Amino acid sequence: MSKNGNKTPPPERQISDLDLMKDRFSKLLLGEDMSGGGKGVSSALALSNAITNLAASVFGEQRKLEPMDPERKVRWKKEVDWLLSVTDYIVEFVPSQQKSKDGTTMEIMITQQRRDLLMNIPALRKLDTMLIDCLDNFKGPNEFRYVSKDADESEKGVQRDDKWWLPTIKVPPEGLSEASRKFLQYQKDCVNQVLKASMAINAQVLSEMDIPESYIESLPKNGRSSLGDQMYKSITVEYFDPDQFLIAADLSSEHKVLDLKNKIEASIVIWKRKMVQKDAKSTWGSAVSLEKRELFEERAETILLLLKQRFPGLPQSSLEISKIQCNRDVGFAILESYSRVLESLANTVMSRIEDVLYADSLTQNPSLAIPKIKPVRDSSPGPRMSSAEDEFERQSPVGSPNSMTLSDFMGWNFEGADADMKRINSTGNIEKENEKITSKPANIATKKKFSYLDKLEWTGLRSPTSRH
Repeated sequence: MSKNGNKTPPPERQISDLDLMKDRFSKLLLGEDMSGGGKGVSSALALSNAITNLAASVFGEQRKLEPMDPERKVRWKKEVDWLLSVTDYIVEFVPSQQKSKDGTTMEIMITQQRRDLLMNIPALRKLDTMLIDCLDNFKGPNEFRYVSKDADESEKGVQRDDKWWLPTIKVPPEGLSEASRKFLQYQKDCVNQVLKASMAINAQVLSEMDIPESYIESLPKNGRSSLGDQMYKSITVEYFDPDQFLIAADLSSEHKVLDLKNKIEASIVIWKRKMVQKDAKSTWGSAVSLEKRELFEERAETILLLLKQRFPGLPQSSLEISKIQCNRDVGFAILESYSRVLESLANTVMSRIEDVLYADSLTQNPSLAIPKIKPVRDSSPGPRMSSAEDEFERQSPVGSPNSMTLSDFMGWNFEGADADMKRINSTGNIEKENEKITSKPANIATKKKFSYLDKLEWTGLRSPTSRH
């Protein structure tokens, strides 16, 4: 036992951890090809897969609101630290002041962790801690409990029809107490802030990844071919309303929504490439003016943004999958995969909290239960929300007066981002009819490094589920 009273881990455990670390990094160095045949994947993709697989094995499905098993928690923190330690050696030169012995000051260049990693890795670690602490808050006796699906009918609780594989939730006959509702709503608000931040980081990293040549070569020559005549006409009309476009589109299944997302992203890439194309004789040439093409591209981005907000449970698109698989930047790979798994866990935890609030709502008013239920974030897209869920959303308290959100915890401000999102969604025409577009588009993939704070207008983007 050590001097401070803590138990010293046995030598066998220390050796075991060292061997485990050697095994993990040997697989990364060989690109997951332990045969040594040289058929492994890139280091970036190997690290991305390692973080994804670790999260899947540690967190699993997270079927209940309960603290993590201590052994799984220790394993997660330990192995994540190993994988994130790679970013300590991704550096860049920055100017610094050095003072010599005679008192003179001179400017020199020193190495520092790359700016995007320096800002976002600590932020992701805080989000990680916040999520695990949220689960730990559900230890001890709770007013609700989980009942197996195989239990007697009298013992069964409430569960949504689209979550038949989860245990049912049993709440007191008179419903949850006011204090319990406030506690659940406070936890939901905190997890929602974690979800927003991780989605923003993930979206920013993906936007900075280069578009692979293989994806570009698979694209048609123009946006009309990608979208189809009907959708192309809907986007290029004189007076454009993105909400009406989505109402007219067939969004009856996850497959159709994902197909629309793929088409919209492909058309955006095509139009952006045409706007930066310099060779008039290229096959990318077109009779459509740059101003109109830029307007079409902005309209398509608005549709894409609304799709990501309205259907947060979508799998990754073809463009995103292609970027992740062909990415060679180890820093981007770690940021993308770490933010993605945190996004997935935050989404699942918030969904479990909503399940309890939904059960409480039905207990208070059973007549609200109807078959048509909004699929939650970890299920396929479908109808908006049932009347029962509308009711508990209206009745749910906004949190205790002294509650501290993630914004307070980390010093963030999401108000500006929310205002930007409302401004984007409220505009029917992206540009006024008589306003000439003079701004030029940015490059498709920028190398400039930003943190999530530079791009918080993307707070409604990513799909946390169905991506592992």
